[in-house]
Amino acid sequence: MSIKLGVPSKGRLMEKTFDWFAQRGVTLGRAGSDRDYAGSVKGVDNVELILLSAGEIPRELAAGRIHLGVTGTDLIREKLGLWARQVDDLAELGFGHADLIIAVPACWVDVDTLDDLDAAAAAFRRAHGFRLRIATKYHRLTREFLRESGVADYQLVDSQGATEGTIKNETAEAVSDITSSGATLFANHLKLLQDGLILKSQATLFRSQKAEMSEQDRATMATLLTQLNLG
Repeated sequence: MSIKLGVPSKGRLMEKTFDWFAQRGVTLGRAGSDRDYAGSVKGVDNVELILLSAGEIPRELAAGRIHLGVTGTDLIREKLGLWARQVDDLAELGFGHADLIIAVPACWVDVDTLDDLDAAAAAFRRAHGFRLRIATKYHRLTREFLRESGVADYQLVDSQGATEGTIKNETAEAVSDITSSGATLFANHLKLLQDGLILKSQATLFRSQKAEMSEQDRATMATLLTQLNLG
């Protein structure tokens, strides 16, 4: 048996995760080529590195197939209902920062808050006969946020890429999406609602509440977390 650690398989998230662990005396690396999704771990015995997409890691943690995983707060909370009953957040890693927000066309001069959006949505439905469309891939988080904020008369439309472009393409009237600098919003003539911040996200180390562990695994977990200054 071994402790299985899931880490993003490519890009800056992978590189920064490797750096974060290396700074704490645990060296992570690919076992072979860039297409090899097995990994190596040095510095702690009986830990197995598994390279996955960031979007797969919440599912693997919830299923108990990995013991630890690095992924974004946004992905955990979007993909896992009652997430706090399935995973523990052990440490924010200080990178991968992004905000999940609600944005509308900048030309909507009378829409600056969620109350304004609610009024605009009601007017839109009266004028067009269907609900105002909000494009997003974060359906759970967006729906919960808008419900708690009292916004009605909208519909979510799925967007798995280039969400900001859906308004220009006339497939949505507003968006709920991740932004880090706001530059893409500005380039697409969108503005963030003043109270439209849904979630501040960053890369975080999570521990599965479902993964089975032997006594040896528990000892390995304790050693690893101590090495990472999390014990």
